[in-house]
Amino acid sequence: MKKTIIYLSILGVIGTMASCSKFLEKEPISDPISNPTGDSALYKTADDAENGLKAVYSGFKTDQSELFMLDIFVNGDARSDDSYAGADNPANFQIDEFKVVSTNANVSRDWAYYYALIARANNVINNVPLVTDPALSESRRKEMIGEAAFVRAYLYFDMVRIWGEVPLVLKQVQSISAENFDEVYPLLYPVRDSVEKIYQQIISDLNTAIADGPASGASKFVATKAAAHAVLAKVYATIEPHDWNKVKEHTDAVLGSGFALLPNYDWLWDGAHENSVEAIFEIDCIDWGTGGNWGVFMFYGDDWKKFNTPSNDLVRAFDAEGDVIRKNSSIQFLDVSGKWTDRYWPATTYPFINKGRDFSGGQNYILIRLADIILLKAEALNELGDLEGARALVDQVRDRVNLEGTTAASQQDMRLAIEKERRLELAFEGHRWYDLVRTDRAIPVMNAVTDGSGANLNYGLNEQKLLWPIPQSERDKNNKLTQNPGY
Repeated sequence: MKKTIIYLSILGVIGTMASCSKFLEKEPISDPISNPTGDSALYKTADDAENGLKAVYSGFKTDQSELFMLDIFVNGDARSDDSYAGADNPANFQIDEFKVVSTNANVSRDWAYYYALIARANNVINNVPLVTDPALSESRRKEMIGEAAFVRAYLYFDMVRIWGEVPLVLKQVQSISAENFDEVYPLLYPVRDSVEKIYQQIISDLNTAIADGPASGASKFVATKAAAHAVLAKVYATIEPHDWNKVKEHTDAVLGSGFALLPNYDWLWDGAHENSVEAIFEIDCIDWGTGGNWGVFMFYGDDWKKFNTPSNDLVRAFDAEGDVIRKNSSIQFLDVSGKWTDRYWPATTYPFINKGRDFSGGQNYILIRLADIILLKAEALNELGDLEGARALVDQVRDRVNLEGTTAASQQDMRLAIEKERRLELAFEGHRWYDLVRTDRAIPVMNAVTDGSGANLNYGLNEQKLLWPIPQSERDKNNKLTQNPGY
């Protein structure tokens, strides 16, 4: 009787709650092989399967556009010493100041966005193997699964770094009945899985992408083998203990795949050199000027105080290094006198991120590029005791922007030199916060940050605040979700 009541309750929830968890939305499926209701595969034809994969990619710039046009930069930059949350959004202020609560709107929507796109990847992974249309070749079938596996791994890598333990959802629910209740129930109300288990799945998915994904694509908005190697290198640099031999192995695979640094740093952002030889994974043609005007909110233009504003600390870091080229490509200063005031910057020289410029024309945005991977290999070599090998790679990146070679004389000096180089090279690309966390530098660095007058910002960052809370809205729907400590 109790089982029947629960089953009927679930049916009622599914039928009446339009706001149900995102992984129950849009084209839900389950693995038909193990589904006792006998549901058929979601895709019938090769075209159906291709459209399913297109839906995975479109998630980066349509339904989940708020995540990839705004939040990944706020989460990776405004939480760090590179920028801060301007504008007037209380949810962003909480993130910036490490005062996040479980009802924070950004936290809730990002959780939903990630799982919505994971669901699309799951659709491809679970259903493309079942398509019997002879028009779908076996080689293309494997490629599609590899591409979807890359996306799923990329998303879970973000999630595990943001929340720690999260539910590892690998199948979607197509239908529910008394016959499949025991199988479906844990998918509808999942528990949080261990960080170790999540990373095991991420590594497995990325190895699938390396083995079966395409070697190249028509554009850089394709999850290639090289993109999978790049993310896997980042994974091995993040997991504890770090596996620097694996980092070197996978960065070597990327460096041997035909990529090269563009000769001019600014070409990365000028809109005239998209899908370049430096780009490894690049979101194609985002219409930054629509869909909420995220370009206006995030980047250039003096008509709106930005959600992600360059910090005094970062500007000082550029100036101390004499890094004029990257500073000018990354930041533009405008006079906003008479428009607003800011306690961090004078109105006459207010900074804006300059890496997103062509909002009306649909500018691409690079998520993974070669300089990132070169510096990651340098980090691996340094940790493996090859100081001079690390130096050569750091200097390769510095040479492009006319800077002298690094003078680091010890392993610890080189650690800090690489940290600084990654900061200046990759500013406003969503990396800084995660770099600080994985190197155990987030707490000392953030608690020492000062404003333009030299006053400490008193973030009071501690171990518990390194992770976000589980959204209360999700815990209200699923009491199996435990909360992170401190929230």
